[in-house]
Formats: sequence, structure tokens, C-alpha cells
Amino acid sequence: MPAADLQLDWMRAFVAVVDAGSLTAAAPLVHRSQSALSMQLKKLEDAVGRPVLNRGPRHLELTPTGLELLGHARRLLEVHAQAQAALHGPALSGRVSLGVPDDYAATYLTPVLRSFATRHAGVEITLVCEQSTSLLPKISRGEIDLALVSRDRANRGTPLFREPLVWVGAPQHEAWRRDPLPVATYEVGSLVRKHALAALDAQRRAYRVAYNSASLAGQLAAVESGLAVAVLTRCCLPPGLQLLQDKHGLPALPSVEVAVVRSRASAGSGAVDALHAEVLRTLRRAG
Repeated sequence: MPAADLQLDWMRAFVAVVDAGSLTAAAPLVHRSQSALSMQLKKLEDAVGRPVLNRGPRHLELTPTGLELLGHARRLLEVHAQAQAALHGPALSGRVSLGVPDDYAATYLTPVLRSFATRHAGVEITLVCEQSTSLLPKISRGEIDLALVSRDRANRGTPLFREPLVWVGAPQHEAWRRDPLPVATYEVGSLVRKHALAALDAQRRAYRVAYNSASLAGQLAAVESGLAVAVLTRCCLPPGLQLLQDKHGLPALPSVEVAVVRSRASAGSGAVDALHAEVLRTLRRAG
């Protein structure tokens, strides 16, 4: 019996789930419901004749067959995108400067860039990894075209999603037991710093700023060495640090709204238009 054809939609669903890490996260990327996405994966596995993903309660894992298939799937999707570009107009080219804080880069930027590069391989992207407090003035001055930022006011850019803030500490040092509480914070003006210190003030918890830096790496070093606890976005919590909660004597924290902002100077750039649309398509979701 001849092997069943591998439909492009099934391959697209497979790649989206692998990149997003779950059916729930992948569904909006391919504009499908979670159940429809699951059905496409089942059809793919039926056609292949073997499982391509092991579905655990908290994560997905590629099987050896899935690992082998993934490279082929990516190449097929890339060739398909190139064919569409060739048939429907000249390939997009140009340059885009994109700003993103370190803590958002790995989690949220990777799927955006991967998807964009598949569609627009001729666009050169320059990444500027700095905190929101540095990126926003650069947007205003037209030094960068787009930026993902922690939204500091309601009319800033286009909202994408909310990111929880969390207290973190090194379990072997238990810095959260000290009085006053040693805190590592971002630079003055940082929204994360503002929320962290306001929460401690509201709790009337004595604290001292033991470390002050705009660098995520510096924050992590301060926490891992036992110098302090810190407030980070949940997406960048590394495996070796402990998530601290009210049972550790620390106050609840709000979430921050992440938005994409665009400079006025980039108006009329097709490359910036395309990347802006890709950011919205990939990252914008409810609540």
C-alpha cells in the first residue's frame, strides 16, 4: 500500500505545536481551535504510521520519528512560502530594527522571528536587547522601528498580552528570611521596580535595595549568589531559582501589559509593516 500524502496543513500544525510548546499556545498561531489542531496531528501520525509527539501532562516531546520529520516539515513550509512570494509579487526586502528586553526575547521573540524569516527571508533584522526604559526613548527618536515593551501607560502602542511578575530566590540561601529584605531591582524608572517596591511598601515589609541593574543577567547573578531576592517576569524564571509566594512572606504582585510600539519614522516601510503584522499575529491574544 502506498504511503499516505503528508498534507501541508498537517505539517504546519506540527511545526506550530513544536515551536509553541503546547496545543493551547499553538492554536492561535495557525488560526485553529485546540481540538482542530489535535485532529490535524492525529491525521499526520496516522499518515506517518508512528507517533511524532509524546504528549505529557505539562509538555510535549518529539519522538525519534517526530525529530526526523521536523526538519523536512520546516523545509516544506519554507519552499511553500517562497513559491507564494514568487507567484504573488516581488520578495520583500529592507531593514528593520527591533527592540526587546532580555526577559521577553527568548520566550516571545523566537516564534516571531522564525515565522517572519520563513515568509520574508530578504528582510534584514537588527535586534536591540535593552530594557523598556531605554527602548521607548529610542522609538520616540526614530532610532529603532519596533519594540516589545512593558506598557507604562494605557495609550502606549498596541497591547499584546499580560505577563505575570514573580518573586524569585535561591533556595540554598533563603535570602527572603532576612530582615530587612535584600532586594535586587532594575534601574530607576523601571515598571517592574516600581511594582516590586510598591508591593513591599503596602505590606510594610522592611527592605533594602542590595543590587541595582538594568541587566537581567545581573539580576540573576545577584539572586543565585544569595545576595538578594528579585522580581522577574515569569517567562524568564530559570530552573535553578525558586518561585516565592505569600508563604515565604512576600506580597502579591501584579502583571505587566506587554505592547508593541512603532516609531513614526518607520511609516511607509513595507518591511516594518510586515514585521509589525507578524508580531501582532503571533503574540496578540486575550488577557
